Amino acid sequence: MLGAYFDAFAQDYAPYKGGAWCYEDGCIYRGLGLLHRATGDKRWLGHLSRMVDAQVSANGALAGYSVEEFNIDNILAGRALIYLYGLSGKERYLNAARHLGRQLEEHPRTRSGVYWHKNIYPRQVWLDGLYMGLPFQIELGLLTGNDDLVEDALRQISTALDLTYRTETGLYAHGYDESRTQSWSDPRSGQSPTHWARALGWLAMALVDVIELVSVERAEKHRLVSRTRALFERILSLRTKNGLWLQVIDMPALRGNYEESSASAMFAYALLCAGRLNILPGATRAGETALETLVATSVQLGDKGRPEFLGICHVAGLGGYGERYRDGTPAYYLTEKVVADDPKGVGPLIMAAAEEIMAKAALDTV
Repeated sequence: MLGAYFDAFAQDYAPYKGGAWCYEDGCIYRGLGLLHRATGDKRWLGHLSRMVDAQVSANGALAGYSVEEFNIDNILAGRALIYLYGLSGKERYLNAARHLGRQLEEHPRTRSGVYWHKNIYPRQVWLDGLYMGLPFQIELGLLTGNDDLVEDALRQISTALDLTYRTETGLYAHGYDESRTQSWSDPRSGQSPTHWARALGWLAMALVDVIELVSVERAEKHRLVSRTRALFERILSLRTKNGLWLQVIDMPALRGNYEESSASAMFAYALLCAGRLNILPGATRAGETALETLVATSVQLGDKGRPEFLGICHVAGLGGYGERYRDGTPAYYLTEKVVADDPKGVGPLIMAAAEEIMAKAALDTV
């Protein structure tokens, strides 16, 4: 069922922002790349190549992309460029990846050395951005033989964990404001007040991807493995009776709180990967359970006569967004629209399905 759903979704997929390079498309690219890696099925590579090629010119220019925007979200889709370059050797993919690398060379940072989330969110670090930028930076460093890029990314993620960790909950805050000027930021810690599940999902995926890229041993030199293990143990303790996770992850008594599909798919992927990497005992089964539950409860036949992935928070963030100010309170996260088939949910669902195949293959070789 999932294979048919993913195939139909990819076939019908329209670029999220009218064809401009963006992270939302990058979520689908990442899923398709992992599914191709896991299965060797050329249809997934065909979908991926078709989508990416529509946004990359012959000389590597990216549609609708500007370095000067300094939006860390725009980096994520670059991982597909590196994957396609590794398979094809086509220079346009490498040129495009280097173009994204030039953004990172100039991207503004906090005083502690972590990339700002966006130019329009100055001096702020969001958990989302750790997934958007740092695994790509490591991949680019490994590809080009620039170990300084790798080490810088490892330092950044370690520092970001320091800045966002909350001892009383054992979790990480969605955002951190170095300037303490945002009304959502705590005047002492600079942290936002609420633990949003998808923010933690982005973080969980970033951690396992980074560990796999650099090796368990090197990652632990920055305490990333032990911190990942502790975070995942805490996340496992917050599962609902269905084996999924709530929108406001640590507030089960919050009225209107609900099981959110994109974060649950992200945790399923991250746990399956953690199990394959031997980071956490029992992680594989927990990830399998989450994926099985999502398929059973959230992949449903829609009005168009084909399956849809339901229960996805459309978007959430911090601070100004149009005429609205997102204050980061628990109540705020429950006001955002819930939709079906958003790539921020479908992409991680594809990733989780691919990782389940990889996890089973790893067991078969033991």
